[in-house]
Amino acid sequence: MKKSVIILFVALITTATFAQSSAKRTSEFNLEKKVALQGYDPVAYFTQKKAVKGKSNLAATYEGVIYNFSSQTNKETFLKNPSSYEPQYGGWCAYAMGSSGEKVEIDPETFKINDGKLYVFYNAYFNNRLKSWNKDEANLKKKADANWKKNIN
Repeated sequence: MKKSVIILFVALITTATFAQSSAKRTSEFNLEKKVALQGYDPVAYFTQKKAVKGKSNLAATYEGVIYNFSSQTNKETFLKNPSSYEPQYGGWCAYAMGSSGEKVEIDPETFKINDGKLYVFYNAYFNNRLKSWNKDEANLKKKADANWKKNIN
C-alpha cells in the first residue's frame, strides 16, 4: 500500500512539474498560436541547410510547443531528440537577446547553425541582425545565454 501511494505521489509531482514547465515555455517562447518558428520545419534547418515551411498536418508537440514539419521523416527525426532541434532563446532574435535581453521577432529565413544549435534573427528594413551577430558572436552569445536564463527561470 505504501509503495503505491509513493508511486502516485511521484507521478503527481512529475505531472505538476511538467505542466508548470510546459506553461512557462509557452509563455516565454516566440509562438504564433503555440506554433514555433512561424511554422517552419526545425529539422530542415539542419538537414537541408535552409528554411522550409512545415505543414500543420505534420505537427508534433514538445513540452507545450508545437512544431510543424515538411516531411514525416523530419517529424520522426525531431521526436527522437527534440531539444537538439529547438531554436535557441525560445525562437527570439539571438542578436537582440544578446545585445539587450529583449524578445524581438524574427525572420525564420534568417538563421545560423553553430555548434549544432539553431539561432534565428530579425531581418527587415535593412536591419539584418545576423550580420550584426557575426561581428561579435562570442560576446553576444555569452550575453544572450545569460539573458535567456533569466527569462526561463
